[in-house]
This record gives sequence, C-alpha cells and structure tokens, in this order.
Amino acid sequence: MNTDTTAQNSEHSSNTLSSASPPSSYYVPLKLDEYETSGFSIKKFLKKAKESCKCDRQSIIHFFIKLFPVLEWLPRYSIKDKLLGDVISGILVGIVAIPQSISYALLASQDPIYGLYTNFFCPIIYFAMATSHHNCVGSFGVLCLMIGESVNRQLRLAGYESDTGADLALNVTLNGTLACDKSCYAITVATTLTFLVGLYQILLAVLQLGFISVYLSEPLLSGFVTGSSLTIITSQMNLLLGVKIPRHDGIGSLVLTWVDIFRYIGKTNICDLVTSLVALAVIVPVKEINNYFKDKMKAPFPIELLVVIAATLLSHFLNFNSRYNSKICGSIPTGFKQPAVPDLTLVSNLALDAIPIAIIGFAMTVSLAEIFGKKHGYPVRANQEMIAIGMGNLIPSFFYCFTTSAALTKTLLKESTGCFTQLSGLISSVVLLLVLLWIAPLFYSLQTSILGVVTVVNLRGGLRKFADIPKMWRISKIDTVIWWVTMLSSSLISTELGLLIGVCFSLLCIIFRTQRPRATLLGKVNDCEIYEDQFTYKRINCVANIKIFRFDTSLYYANKDYFKSSLFQKTGVNPSLVAALQQKAEANITKRGAIKPSTDIPAPAIDMHTLIIDCGAMQFIDSVGLSVLKEMRQDYKKIGVQVLLANCNPSIRHLLQAGGWLTGMEDTELLSFHSIHTAVQFAEKQDQCQQLLQKVTDDNSLSPEPQDALVDSSLEGPL
Repeated sequence: MNTDTTAQNSEHSSNTLSSASPPSSYYVPLKLDEYETSGFSIKKFLKKAKESCKCDRQSIIHFFIKLFPVLEWLPRYSIKDKLLGDVISGILVGIVAIPQSISYALLASQDPIYGLYTNFFCPIIYFAMATSHHNCVGSFGVLCLMIGESVNRQLRLAGYESDTGADLALNVTLNGTLACDKSCYAITVATTLTFLVGLYQILLAVLQLGFISVYLSEPLLSGFVTGSSLTIITSQMNLLLGVKIPRHDGIGSLVLTWVDIFRYIGKTNICDLVTSLVALAVIVPVKEINNYFKDKMKAPFPIELLVVIAATLLSHFLNFNSRYNSKICGSIPTGFKQPAVPDLTLVSNLALDAIPIAIIGFAMTVSLAEIFGKKHGYPVRANQEMIAIGMGNLIPSFFYCFTTSAALTKTLLKESTGCFTQLSGLISSVVLLLVLLWIAPLFYSLQTSILGVVTVVNLRGGLRKFADIPKMWRISKIDTVIWWVTMLSSSLISTELGLLIGVCFSLLCIIFRTQRPRATLLGKVNDCEIYEDQFTYKRINCVANIKIFRFDTSLYYANKDYFKSSLFQKTGVNPSLVAALQQKAEANITKRGAIKPSTDIPAPAIDMHTLIIDCGAMQFIDSVGLSVLKEMRQDYKKIGVQVLLANCNPSIRHLLQAGGWLTGMEDTELLSFHSIHTAVQFAEKQDQCQQLLQKVTDDNSLSPEPQDALVDSSLEGPL
C-alpha cells in the first residue's frame, strides 16, 4: 500500500514537473536566416554602378535636371500666383543687402566693391542649382570674420605690416607679372581661399560626406556664432570709435584688442563716436519694432538703408572727412573687372584655413534649407545644396568674390515678405547690379563708422543666445557646457581653434554619456506586463528572486568596466567574490562533515536565482561587450544564478548567435527573449520546476530504502 502510494505520488510529481516546464508559447524564437540581410554585395554594387553610368538620352536629361533643379520648377512657374511675391521679397532683400555688402566687405578685410560683387554673383549660381526655395545666400558675418583673419595672416607674411597701403604698394608680384598693392593682394588671397572652399564643398558632396555636419550640434553652432559675434563686435570697435589700433589675430586676439582699445581710447574721433551712437539709437529700436510686429507688417521698414543714405548725405554736405578727419569709404568703382584665375601659389598656405570655413558654410546652408523646406512642405536634397553652395563659391571666385553661405537674417526676411522660389534671389542680384553700374560712387562720403554700426546691429541674434542659457540649463546641462566651451574658446582663443575645440569637446561628451550611462534595476508595475525603474517610480513591485538590470546605452569596450561595476552594485552580488567565499566555506568542512573553527566571513546568501539584462537601450554590442556578457554568464552560473537577455534587437541577436553566446544549447533562443515579461515568466516556471524537484528529492530521502528504489525507478524516465 505504501509502495503504491509512493509510486503514485512520484508519478504525479513527475507529471507536474513535466507540465511545469516552460512552454514555447512564452517566447517566439526569431530566425534571422528567414530574413534577407542588406549587407554589401559586389554584384549589387556593380549593377548599380552600371545603371548610373548609362549615357542614353533619358539618363542625360535626368542628370542635368538633378544638377540644375531650376530646369524642373521654372517651366511650371506660375506667374500669376508667385511672381509678385518673389519680386517684392527680392527687392527688399536687395535693399537690405546693399549696406551689409559694404560693411561685411570691411569685416573680410576687402574693399567695399568686392562685397557688392559677392552678393551679386552668388545668388545667380544658387538660383540655378538649389533645391531650397527660401535660402538667401550672400556674405555671412562669421565667414567674413574667418576670411578676414586668414587674409590678415597672409598680408603679414607678404610684408604688409601697416595700414598705409600706398607706401606699401608694388612689393608683391602676382603670377610673376602683375605688381599688386595691399588691396589687390587681399582680394587675391580671398578669391583663392573661396576657390578652395568651393572645391572642398563640392568634393564633400560628391563623396557623400555631408554627414560631417551632424557633428555640429545646435548648442555647438549657437555657441560658435555667439563667440564669433563677440569677436566681430570687438573688431568693429575701432570703426565705431574712429581709433586706429593694431589688428590682432590668433590666440587671445579679443583680449589684446580690448587692451589696445582702452590704451588708445583717448584718441577717439568724436565725430565717428557721435554718428555711431546716433545710428545705433535709431537702428536698434526700429529693428526691434520690426521684429515685434513682423506678423502684422507686410515688409520690415528698411531702416539700415535709410540711415546709410542719410549718413552719406550728412557726411558729404558737412564735409566730415576734411573737417573732423572722419574715415570714409572713398571711391567705389562702377562696372565689373575682368575675370581672373585665383593665385594657385597660395593654395598651400590656405588649404587648412579653407576647411573650417567650408564646413561652417555648408552646415549653415543645409540646416536653413531643411528648416524652411520642412516648414513649407517641399523636399530638400542636402547633397545638392552642398553642390549649389560649392559652385556658388567656386565660380564667383574667378570674379573677385569671397566666400558666401546662407544667411539667417536675410533668409528670414525673404521668407516673411512672400518669397516662393529662388527667382527672388535673382531679383536681389538685379538690385545690386543697379548699384554696381550707377549708384556705388554715391557712397564715396559714407563713414566707415556707419558700416560698423550696420555690422554690429546684425549680430543681435547671436548675442540674444545669452538669454537662452537658463532654459538650456534646465533642459540639458551637458549641452549648456558645450555652448559655453565653444563660445569662450571661439572668442578668447581664436575662431578656427574655437570650432575645433567645440567639436572635440562635443564628441568627448558623447563618449562620456555612453561610457557612464544610467544603470537601474527594474520592477513590475501593478497588474501590468510593464517594468520600470523601481527607484524612480512609486508602486513598483520587485519580482521575487529575480533581478532585472537595465543599461541605458550600447555595450562596448569603453564602458565594459562601468557595466560590470554598475551590475554588481545594483544587484548587490559580485559573483566572483561570492564564488570565492563559497569555496572557502567548503574548504572549512572536514571530510567527516564537521566544520572547523574559523573566524572567516561566511559565504553570503544570494537572494536571486535569475538575472535578466534588459538590452532594449543597446543599439549594438561589440566583441568586447560580448566577451563581458559571456564572462558574466559563466560567473553567475558558478553561484547558481542564470543570466537571461531581453529586448535584444535583431543585430544583437545575430551577434549573440555568431559569437557563441548560445553554444551548446538545444534551443538557440532559450536565453534571449523578446520582452522582459516573457523572460520573467520563463524564470518563474524554471524556479517552480526546481522547487518541485527539490521537494520530491527531499520526500524520497525520508522514505524507507525499498520505497526509495521504487520512487527512483518511477522518476527516472520523466526527469
């Protein structure tokens, strides 16, 4: 009777164990070989190259339409719906561009006429090749500053140490034939630099390297623009005060310039100072009113042009130049110069200077194009935009133009005044053409202090970024630090080095974020299959004897040590230490089963049987990370803890399979689950099986020997 009962109980227990095995329905194996992978294929590459090299009529037409988008939209241009808006916005932008062209030319260390050339030629090229409907290209303050710094370096190398110009003439020869004064050499340097910038931008587009711009984050660009704005304002102070001070470039130029400003402030030209203050007092409030009522005004009031005209008339009739020694623009020629090839002998000196200018130029152009394309619902091809701005620099460099890019203030003006297409840019060029042919000489008596005011006023946007710092700090402290580092390095060290320092620091911040990410233990939300951070949210229940660990970034060589230390800290179990203590405890047990007296710390009790690693935040795992996971699995296995993975993406599953994570398993998906909940269910079922097995084993050990034999024989098969 007892034997039969024991056998029946054993049979029932074995059936229970069999039914308690984790069914396959708790997790769905993902067979990666059922899906086609998109790896590199030489056959596909050759096929694509063959298709792209077709020279039939249709392919040629398609090529030119892609290269010149104007051929696609101009035939469908609606004169009735769009022409008026394009003409009005083009005229207004052209009017605003007149004083900016002259003032930014001085910032780039060029004569005023070259600023007019630049803003005339570049929009024509961009009109034919751009995919953006609203970008306004032309001289941009930050780029003009960088060009001016490069030009001044080359002027010093060529022997131009002072600003007298006339007595320094004829000491440089271009191409071995043409004698060149300081102004001539300055524009030669600028055109060669612009040629290289355009060439770099086209190469970046052809080689599909536009992704470089993604490393110029918004905080980085914002800090760079603000730092450059401070440098530009500093460089214009000599014009506003009418003080002649040495121009400093390179490291610490901003501090050295301000030291010289205070040193020579006693020599301030009162006429220039008064006109600067009056112009600022007039322009700034009107610009602020324009900005405040921009939604209600059809067009902003052209206060800059009116101030320039009024100042020119006053300077001419009151004779500021001869009476008060106020510096004026002087003679501005009309017409166009004969095209000239950039001086290629300067390429070696300017090759490095052109790199940051090219990157900043195309980054500003592409970002503005994408912003307004998204706003108005039309597609923008970033690669084509790089080609457009590259050609907009390369071709005009033969016509005495310096580097351009999309400018935010003029683009906003263009968009707000009813622009529909790049025909607006063509109209702006027509306005500047009128200035070049007939109006330019009328600016002879214009004070340079007024041009300095125009430059400073247009930097208000960069200075306003200081007001955004508190909000940025609340959103992201790291982004705020990036902003400050870039801004301070751009202003206090140098523009080029500031950009490089900002990029390097930004990359270091990215590495830091992935090297020391957030690591947490998860718990279960009440009556849900959702698991969240148990130290962040209330009413989160810990799963009994199961630890769920989440690592909020990819696992790779740089953060492997932090992964292990975080795991040990959060779970409270260091498997290597526990295993060593267990071995020491076992060594203290004699062969007879008696425990030797010892003062050693006993082996700690482990409150978990399963560790689940949530891989949902891991985009990738490298070979070092895989080795760490395999090491963790082996170490935890020694102390009786199984390691399960959950929420692995397909690429990580493929890595686990290829890297031998599941080697030797009958079911290759057993230790990797598609969700945390299925992994928890699997672990709980396994624990139930182990408990039942332990209970049956304990019951059998208490039964008489003949009955134990029967029980063992009955359990041998199912188990």
